[in-house]
Amino acid sequence: MRALVFSGAQRVDAIDPADRGLAYGDGVFETMRAHRGDVPWWPVHWQRLLRGAHVLGLPVPDESRARDQALQLLDGSDGVLKLLLTRGAGGRGYAPPVDTKPTWIFSHHPLPAATPADGLAVRWCGTSLSIQPALAGLKHCNRLEQVLARGEWSDTSIHEGLMCSTEGDVVCATAANLFVLHDGRWLTPPVDRCGVAGVCRAWARDALGASEARLAVIDVEAADAVFLCNAVRGILPVARLGARSWRPHPQVAQLQRRLAAEHPAFATEVA
Repeated sequence: MRALVFSGAQRVDAIDPADRGLAYGDGVFETMRAHRGDVPWWPVHWQRLLRGAHVLGLPVPDESRARDQALQLLDGSDGVLKLLLTRGAGGRGYAPPVDTKPTWIFSHHPLPAATPADGLAVRWCGTSLSIQPALAGLKHCNRLEQVLARGEWSDTSIHEGLMCSTEGDVVCATAANLFVLHDGRWLTPPVDRCGVAGVCRAWARDALGASEARLAVIDVEAADAVFLCNAVRGILPVARLGARSWRPHPQVAQLQRRLAAEHPAFATEVA
């Protein structure tokens, strides 16, 4: 992993131990798919970062400089680019300081393993997502629920876990959004009470004309097709959920091809 760390406009060697992102998760982040030294979905990632920063009241670095630093770090390569933005250093206590220099960190990571040709095997997670409308949709730095959920299994044949809210409705996977097909209609859970408003989720929702709907466990298990999606791995067909299995669905394959046509990073993953 390679990384660049900044405090305000100044590049620094390390994160301040008093950084509020470390102390309280007081920040937001974006995880982006890089392709040949660029980030094709940069504008929508940046807009989501701005929305999260606005809700939390975080200072934001200059976009042109941030993008320039990102491209320098990528240096023409592919991979995963992560941008982490925190409020910066502050004293002990929850009250946010009035004047802070934001900490922003770019890190460059290798791509994850390719999706199995026959689709993902997923499971239900026991860990639930708390309902908090004030933070719903944001990709904030408090991800302990996902950490607990992902720690529930070590079986390498299971690729992802589905999570419900504390009220029992299905929300997402640990690191992806969820879509299901019922009677010719694509549905995705809303993210108005918890969950992340994914960049790829927004693309897929528009591409499919999908509707938002609260889903019960039975709605997922009885679906005609299921896929997960995120901005790093794209469209991920689900092949198995416990005892339930699905054959490859032509609409999911068509959506993968459309994404590959619009986002060049995914072209190599579609036959």
